[in-house]
Amino acid sequence: MKMRKTVTVLLSLLLVLSLFAGCGSKPAESTQSASPDPSQGAESSQSAEPQETAKKLYIPVLSKGFQHQFWQAVKMGAEKAAKDYNVEITFEGPEYETQVDKQIEMFEAALAKNPDAICLAALDSKACIPLLERAQAAGIPVIGFDSGVDSDIPLATASTDNILAAGYAADKMAELIGGEGEVAVVVHDQTSGTGIGRRDGFVNRIKEKYPNIKIVDIQYGGGDHLKSTDLTKTIIQAYPNIKGIFGANEGSAIGVLNAVTELNRDDIVVIGYDAGKQQKDAVRSGQMAGAITQDPIGIGYKAVEAAVKAANGETIEKNIDTGFKYYDKTNMDQEDIAPLLYD
Repeated sequence: MKMRKTVTVLLSLLLVLSLFAGCGSKPAESTQSASPDPSQGAESSQSAEPQETAKKLYIPVLSKGFQHQFWQAVKMGAEKAAKDYNVEITFEGPEYETQVDKQIEMFEAALAKNPDAICLAALDSKACIPLLERAQAAGIPVIGFDSGVDSDIPLATASTDNILAAGYAADKMAELIGGEGEVAVVVHDQTSGTGIGRRDGFVNRIKEKYPNIKIVDIQYGGGDHLKSTDLTKTIIQAYPNIKGIFGANEGSAIGVLNAVTELNRDDIVVIGYDAGKQQKDAVRSGQMAGAITQDPIGIGYKAVEAAVKAANGETIEKNIDTGFKYYDKTNMDQEDIAPLLYD
């Protein structure tokens, strides 16, 4: 009997202990309650996965060079457009504007990266045509800037109307030398669209409108101010009665200015093209009569903007005219001109 009571007591204790143990353990459903609500499960699991971000468009911008402040201003405009349109660009060019082969190598390297579009300021309007054809075959839109090419492949070109601008420089030259006398032209090259356009714009305007003005010489200094200085000295020595000289880009104009200064020929009227600190200082002091300024920031911006639109399949204007102004010491601080005079 005692034994039965003992067994009963032990069984009762075991039952109580098991109940306490059950109360201390987690219920099976508690693990489920720690999970998000089933209605929010899909959203929660999606947010936990890494979101795929859209790949930025990549657009290489190939300029003619880096040695002039003009190209640095173009770069500023291109970078501003890249930021505004949220695209990736690279901006590069050869050290000197005579290095056509170097630019062609850069063009080839850019094509090898399979970009979404390319912006090109061609040093040679013909040499780049085989690469333009490769770009077209690969479905890569090309946008020209500053200079055009002898091809319809570029979908658009953002540039100054160089023929019109240089024609205006010729009008100012004629006005300043009294409509008669000998003048000369120093150009950066005879292969790029800008070189050809500025030369022809000036020369043809003189021939068409000013029969008493004679163009005695045209020289090509590669945009290098040292070479342009030597060429200008030779011109002045060969034509001592010369009244005016047009320098068709920043380097050419500085070369002309240096030669006139070194030979003490302040009587020669110098008209330049582009801006930059040295030209601005010369215009302000009166050493240079005046110059044509482009809108280099606008050129860079409009080129990248057009490239983005082309890459997205949008229709774009074929010729994007970025405008020009003539500045001299009387107007260079005006609101519509001062922002275009880069340092």
